[in-house]
Amino acid sequence: MSESNEIDLHSLHSVVLRETENDSIQEIDPNFYRNLSDFLGNLKKQEFDGIESKIKEALIEMTSELTSLLLRIRLEKIINSDGINFTNLLDEEKFILDAEEQKRERTEMVLSATINGKSKFLESISHNHKIKPVVLRILKEVDQIVGADLEKYGPFKPEDIATLPYENAQALITKQAATKIHLED
Repeated sequence: MSESNEIDLHSLHSVVLRETENDSIQEIDPNFYRNLSDFLGNLKKQEFDGIESKIKEALIEMTSELTSLLLRIRLEKIINSDGINFTNLLDEEKFILDAEEQKRERTEMVLSATINGKSKFLESISHNHKIKPVVLRILKEVDQIVGADLEKYGPFKPEDIATLPYENAQALITKQAATKIHLED
């Protein structure tokens, strides 16, 4: 990567190539994904006509494909190996892997409870998941409902924001009456 930490297609290609040629996760700039995001954001803001517009779109597509490839390669290395050095992982990659670890823990928890005859525990996690709060943006009018937690919710109008139990939220999402809102820290 260049000294200024600026991203271009050539430097991105070099990072991806270096990552594919090595079995271990390579060290890259801690701000890599943010710099890449800035590069793509600035590129997308630029307006061109004719052939320059087509070149810009091709550049955006190639950059996006290389970024996706790099992320998949790096995550696959850590998921498929026991001894990878976590110090070379970027914060964004650690964020993704945290969810993978939680998935493994939950799988083991359900399997263990099932094998060990802990049906009350399974009932408890099932119930807690059904009533887990989910924040939604309402897309269509929704009459008042009784939630999985036996509380009343609504009625709702389009563009309302609501927090509903998971089970009810999923039903509205399936009916395309709402969409999940991801609240960022």
